[in-house]
Amino acid sequence: MATRTAGGNAAFHNFHNDYAHIADPNERRRLALAEIDKAPFGWYHVRAIIVAGIGFFTDAYDIFAIGIVTTMLGVVYFQGAKNQGVIPTSADTAIKVATSGGTVMGQLGFGILADIVGRKKMYGLELIIIIFATLAQSLASNSPGISIVGVIVFWRVLMGIGIGGDYPLSSIITSEFATTKWRGAMMGSVFAMQGMGQFAAGIIALIVTVGFKESLLTAKSYGTCVGVCGLAVDKMWRTIIGMGAVPGCIALYYRLTIPETPRYTFDVSRDVVKGGSDIKAYLTSKPEGIPDEVARVQGMRDSAPQLEIPKASFKDFMHHYGQWRYGKVLLGTAGSWFFLDVAFYGVGLNNSTILQTIGYGTGPNVYLKLYNIAVGNIILVCAGAIPGYWVTVATCDTIGRKPIQLGGFIILTIIFCVMGFGYHKIGQNGLLACYVIAEFFFNFGPNSTTFIVPGECFPTRYRSTSHGISAASGKIGSIIAQVCIGTLRTHGATKANPNPWLDHVLEIYALFMLGGVFTTLLIPETKRKTLEQLAGEVPGTPEYDPNMAGGRAMEARNGSDRSEEEYSSDKAV
Repeated sequence: MATRTAGGNAAFHNFHNDYAHIADPNERRRLALAEIDKAPFGWYHVRAIIVAGIGFFTDAYDIFAIGIVTTMLGVVYFQGAKNQGVIPTSADTAIKVATSGGTVMGQLGFGILADIVGRKKMYGLELIIIIFATLAQSLASNSPGISIVGVIVFWRVLMGIGIGGDYPLSSIITSEFATTKWRGAMMGSVFAMQGMGQFAAGIIALIVTVGFKESLLTAKSYGTCVGVCGLAVDKMWRTIIGMGAVPGCIALYYRLTIPETPRYTFDVSRDVVKGGSDIKAYLTSKPEGIPDEVARVQGMRDSAPQLEIPKASFKDFMHHYGQWRYGKVLLGTAGSWFFLDVAFYGVGLNNSTILQTIGYGTGPNVYLKLYNIAVGNIILVCAGAIPGYWVTVATCDTIGRKPIQLGGFIILTIIFCVMGFGYHKIGQNGLLACYVIAEFFFNFGPNSTTFIVPGECFPTRYRSTSHGISAASGKIGSIIAQVCIGTLRTHGATKANPNPWLDHVLEIYALFMLGGVFTTLLIPETKRKTLEQLAGEVPGTPEYDPNMAGGRAMEARNGSDRSEEEYSSDKAV
């Protein structure tokens, strides 16, 4: 039995004493985590969603605003008889791929570090990188020694590292603080802020376009947008990019002061006393638990050696995922994200091209051209993306993650086949309708679930690393989409038809969506299951693995069949 400590009153509860009567540290850990799993949905959950969600708002804004900004960069920096105010395809692709390249590094680097040094120490650092790189982009210019494309690419790689770090950190921090009943909705709400970020990018683009209307009306085409028109467009793209730093600045303080997740404290730091205190503090909206330090040190000395949760190591990592039972799950999450992002980013980062093809990116002057692109982006996001995100939030804890993902991939396969093979038959209105439906089922489908599931189905000691690997696989897919597949759309381009191969590109995307159907079959259903059950620690469940079960392994071998509910009810004793 742990030593009881003095102190504590109505204002400052002595959380340590809640579990001091329990001698087994594994039991104390389970009872403490049950408080998070069964907590009623409250303000502390809303706060976690907002703090994590603002990061994704910023990420999506920065990623998808570039589709509008590259059009403006062409107007400002690529005038002349050769380009006529249109950015070359190679430069456009380089700028867009730069973010994805940095994101891969950030997802892997921050994912691994969050498992080694802790979630708290890494959270906020990625937002600082995003804010700094965003402001640097908005102040960038060309010079005799380096082009504007080179400068923008550099800063977008750095920004991508920060964006990449946000994926595993926001996902697992939300997951590890969430109540089991509504964990999917909480994680989905964080990710749904992507839709709001895309919407904000369109709104800001619309505002600056209307604000410089008089200047933009002086030019009939991008190639003649010089003088006051060119100056206006130069101010516009800088404003659009720079505004991406504002929400990040608002959220930074709260990220830097977030407590360490109790699951990390228990399973990796192996500090039972601190973990229990942090849970109580979180549920009472306090920054972190402050246990008696003497009791904490004594608890770590006495309890840590008794904790039977496996310690993290490279050897253990390879052994864990070397088993097909666990390796197939990582393959399923990484493979699904890869197949998804080939089409999702291949289409999403080229919204301007899609809009021009369906007649929504044109106009008799520069003002109407940019106005229609901004309005078209807002329409696409509002009609398809935002509803899709929030339908996932409303249903993922009832329908389940796997059915939503599987159904999404199947429907997207059909839609891209219709768009590709029927490209010249369904007309502009048909293409627009299919595009909006695709946006809906991207987000009420694999785009949301590929973010949620990796944050749940892996053990705590490798949860961040595994999420980072899965997310990085997706961004590798987006790079392939933009560098290898997306550039095919201009094959054989003429002035009358700048995207002659767009139909074939859509057909290729259909094939990748079909691949996602098969990788989805490898992932488990995670709804309404505790993270410990999904990690194989709970006897009597299909996921149970004695090697992962901590203190229950011995009881299981001795014939005990106590359920998680029975363990949790012991706190009332």
